[in-house]
Formats: sequence, C-alpha cells, structure tokens
Amino acid sequence: MRLIIQRVFALTIKELLALRDAASRAVLIGPPIIQLLVFGYAATFDLTNVPIVVYNQDQGQFSRDFIARFAGSPSFELLRIVHNQNALEQAINDKSALMAMDIGPNFSSDLQRGRSAHVQLILDGRDSNTAGLALGYAQSIVLTFNQARITERGDIPPPTVLLDRAWFNPNLDSHWFIIPGICGILTLLVSMLTTGLSVAREREMGTFDQLLVTPMGPTEILLGKALPGFLVGTLEGSLIILLAVVWFHVPFTGSLLALYAGLFCFLLATVGIGLMISSLARTQQQGLLGVFLFMVPAIVLSGFATPIANMPQAVQYITLLDPLRYFLIVLRRSFLEGAGATLLWPQYWPLALIGIVSMIVAGRLFRRLY
Repeated sequence: MRLIIQRVFALTIKELLALRDAASRAVLIGPPIIQLLVFGYAATFDLTNVPIVVYNQDQGQFSRDFIARFAGSPSFELLRIVHNQNALEQAINDKSALMAMDIGPNFSSDLQRGRSAHVQLILDGRDSNTAGLALGYAQSIVLTFNQARITERGDIPPPTVLLDRAWFNPNLDSHWFIIPGICGILTLLVSMLTTGLSVAREREMGTFDQLLVTPMGPTEILLGKALPGFLVGTLEGSLIILLAVVWFHVPFTGSLLALYAGLFCFLLATVGIGLMISSLARTQQQGLLGVFLFMVPAIVLSGFATPIANMPQAVQYITLLDPLRYFLIVLRRSFLEGAGATLLWPQYWPLALIGIVSMIVAGRLFRRLY
C-alpha cells in the first residue's frame, strides 16, 4: 500500500513539473476564463428587442392601443410603421424584422360592434426557435389586451384573434433550424482537428525536423497540410447535407453550387486557423486544447442557439471574426430560403478574408520553424 502511494505521489509531482512550460500553463488557464466570459455574456435564452414592423390599415383607437402594447414591451422593438403590403414582406425577406404585423381596416370597428377582430402575424421561420418564442410573447400581449377590455367593459367581449403564418418554415420545425447548423459545427470540428494536430504531431514525434530537410519549401508544406483538411471537411459536410435531406427531410431549396462555394470559403478559414494553432503548439495535447479553445467560443458566438442580436454590442463585434457565424447563414438560407450566390455574397467575402489572412499568418509561422 505504501509503495502504491509513493508511485502515485511521484507521478503527481511529474505532472506538476510539466506545468513549468509557460505555453502549457497559458493553455490550461486561459480557456476556462475565456469560456466563462463568453458563456456569461453571450449565452442567454431571454428574448428581448425582437424587431417588428406594423402595417396598420385601421388607424382607430383600438389599433393604436394594440400597437402601443407591443411597442412598450421589452420583448419587442417597433422598427417602423409601413404603409403597404410590399414593405411588410420586404422587412421579413431582408431579415430586418423577425415579425411583421398586419392589422386589417376593420379592426377597431369590429371590436366596437362586439365582433372578433383579426391580426395577422408573419414570422421569419428561418430561425424557428426565436420565432416560436416571439409568437409566445405576442400571444401573451394579446391576452393582456383582451383582459384589459374585459375590465373596461365589465363583460366578455369577442377576443382579438391572431392569424400567424411563418415564412420559410411553416410549421416552425426546430429540425429545419438545428440540423443545418449541426452541419456547420461538425464541419468545423473535423477540419480543425485534421489540421490543428498535424504540425503538432510531427513536432511531438520528431519527424518534423526530417520534413524540414526535404526539398519542399514552407509553402509546399503548408499546402500539403491544408489539403487533407479541405478533403475531409468537404466529405463530412457533404455527408451531413445528404443525411439532412434524405433522413431528416429538411427541404433544400437553394443552389448546391452556391452552398459549396460557401463551404469552400468556410474551409479556407477553418483550415487556416487550424494550421495557425498547430504551428504554435509543441505537442498534440496543446494542439487539441488550442482547437477546443477556439471551437467553444466559435459555436457560442455563431448564433447557433443564441441570437446574435441579443448579445451585448461589444460581443456582437467579436462575432464578426467567427467564420461559423457566416457559414450558418449560408446553410440556413440555402436550405430554407433558396438563396443563390448573389444573396450569399455578403457571407462569402468575410469568410474568404478570414481564410486568406489566417493562411498568410500560418505561412509565416511555418517559415519561423525553418
């Protein structure tokens, strides 16, 4: 028993002595702090300031009171009052509003005559989770509106009825929202692991020195390390897209060419970042922790589960550096909206820019190893 305790103690001392390396200490201490900050500020399921537009064809007192309840609620932010149906539809199409409200011309007169009044809500079903929460908040406001009328009149007037309709995802099926996002996350995981451990593995096994004495230059080595990440990421992404359509029956309404253009730009960014991490890591353990350090904030800040619009403004600026943020938009708009390359261009160029910069930095790190 005494011998076992001595061996365990000696092994414990050995592991503690390994922390003398400053890089190892930074990797062990830094990630928990960063993740705490990211989760503490960015991860929230409270829905606030949902942008809405209103087309009020009535202009009566009841319709103004009804709109005022939405405008005064912390859950909604009234962007503007539109004056035609086209402007109402455009606000949903360009994602400037999550919800559009169409109040008919007889809203106030129907309520005054004791009839049921109808309000049509149009929701952006491309983000089914947020749309479902917004619909629940809207129904709660309508309930309080009806209860206030009961108190004023002293009887039970006909209720105001919402006729809701979600565009791009009529049934607000969460699978249609989640599965395209999983495609992006798994593609990120595979490509980062493939490239993030490549150089670190060579250095740990002692074979990187042998690679340096070959006739290949830094650029050739960089490309040789990057191509496996592209191939594995493309195959993984293609398989998940196929399963999403065939197995989970998520409708794909867009262009495969436009989707794969986004996939290429995304892999360019993730492979470049993976090579940067691998070039800085001395061991596979450091490379793995570096990949983990990048992936967790990237997923949280991507808008996969938490709307970016609900994050603090400073955190929203940080998300602009997250390649997964742009690729999730490419995936969801390709699947649900049928967007082509022209509409997805605002997502392509940031991905390409991140990829080019990260590959240049990775190349410079390779040259430093020579």
